[in-house]
Amino acid sequence: MAALANQLPIGLGIAAVLLLIALGLTFTFGQMGVINMAHGEFIMAGAYTAYLLQGVTGQSFLLALPAAFAVAGLMGLLLEWSLIRRFYGRPLDTLLLTWGVSLVLQQLARDVFGAPNVQVTAPAWLTGGLDVLGVRLPHNRLFTIGLAALCVVGVWFYLTRLPQGRRMRAVVQDRELAECSGIATGRVDRFTFLLGSGLAGVAGVALTLVGPVGPNLGTTYIVDAFLVVVAGGLGQLRGAVLAALALGFLNGYLEFWTDASLAKVLVLVAVVAFLQVRPQGMFALRGRTLV
Repeated sequence: MAALANQLPIGLGIAAVLLLIALGLTFTFGQMGVINMAHGEFIMAGAYTAYLLQGVTGQSFLLALPAAFAVAGLMGLLLEWSLIRRFYGRPLDTLLLTWGVSLVLQQLARDVFGAPNVQVTAPAWLTGGLDVLGVRLPHNRLFTIGLAALCVVGVWFYLTRLPQGRRMRAVVQDRELAECSGIATGRVDRFTFLLGSGLAGVAGVALTLVGPVGPNLGTTYIVDAFLVVVAGGLGQLRGAVLAALALGFLNGYLEFWTDASLAKVLVLVAVVAFLQVRPQGMFALRGRTLV
């Protein structure tokens, strides 16, 4: 029982990381139908931003969060404006396009930073942990969980309280009706891509607390992030939260009983089985149809 209890913070930490990565994909995939395989490279850009700021200003972890959001967000905005907007309505083409972009960005990272992994030193206040009822809670995992919760609250406030967020929800639910209502869907798409890419950059900073930073950092998590998006439901914030929690705990406890590779296979099998029962995920978009 003690060992199972100790897996609880590990599962929460995995869920928080998956949620941070999947938040951006939830809306870019759900709103525009873009299979963005370069999302992992925006995560890598955020992690390298933290590494560069560490070299320039020393311990600057909190400063790296808004900086990574800006860097990854601008990269996503540039990608959407220059390439992706020409491929809307062609999801398989966007998959090939963004996969090629991801390879280019990985090679660019190798040319600039080198192939070996680099390490971002965590600040002193993120080392150590707390003992609660015999369960060890590392400070870095608690910070990641708190950061994920803060991002979820921020996205919820944006979607429900700000006009731009309501326009985004309208485009997700019915793009043609939103266009007929006078909403500039192209502008909404660009801002959505900026927001989603920026959140990926924030996730990259959080991942520097988990392990080293390298050109292939994003590819390690991109498949799991898509599983969260599909299992939760396209464009559904609450679905992304619940799916991330479910997959995080499932992955954490399966790794405890088996090993990392087998655990990922079993998680994939579980998601496929779930989608056989609910093909639209946990929460489907509400719409109106003629009968």
